[in-house]
Amino acid sequence: MAIQYPNGKVYTPTKKTKTPKQKDYSFSNRGKTLEDEINDANEYYLAHDIAVIYKKPIPIQVVKVDYPSRSSAVIKEAYYRTPSTTDFNGVYKGKYIDFEAKETENKTSFPLKNVHLHQVEHMGRVVQQLGISFLLVRFSTADRYFYLSYEHLKFFWDRMLSGGRKSITLGEFEEYGIEITPKYAPRVNYLKIVNDLYV
Repeated sequence: MAIQYPNGKVYTPTKKTKTPKQKDYSFSNRGKTLEDEINDANEYYLAHDIAVIYKKPIPIQVVKVDYPSRSSAVIKEAYYRTPSTTDFNGVYKGKYIDFEAKETENKTSFPLKNVHLHQVEHMGRVVQQLGISFLLVRFSTADRYFYLSYEHLKFFWDRMLSGGRKSITLGEFEEYGIEITPKYAPRVNYLKIVNDLYV
């Protein structure tokens, strides 16, 4: 079908154009990462005076910056200054909280290579100072969330170092971790577990 514009030009499409797909908003969390969901939970906790918990900034050293125009700058080269410790930290009811959040698409286990030695050591130091440290894991394919205490993480870490399996099975999460059932607000209410265990 030809289209005639007011200026007299005629446009005739040569091939079919695809109609853009409608976005599906049936699930509010679709496309969100675990980190996004935790940030949402932390905003909820802050807005309701429940806790003050933030994502830690990644320490980087900027080496090269280009200024294509007066009003913009583009970082061309940067390095991590020090290895980052864990993802989140803050305070809840007078207790210091420090934790790592990880996702896996693996259906049956969580590979321990996703956690680094310096992170496990950092979590150990937090616990030694009577802070609360843990790992939050999302099995994204099954949309299941688990809280795993530092003590249990350390057990599986040590097992790996002594020649055992290099992952934590879903069954072990079910046995030793605590499953977080997604709710409306906040979706990932990890502080309910912290409250039940420590407060």
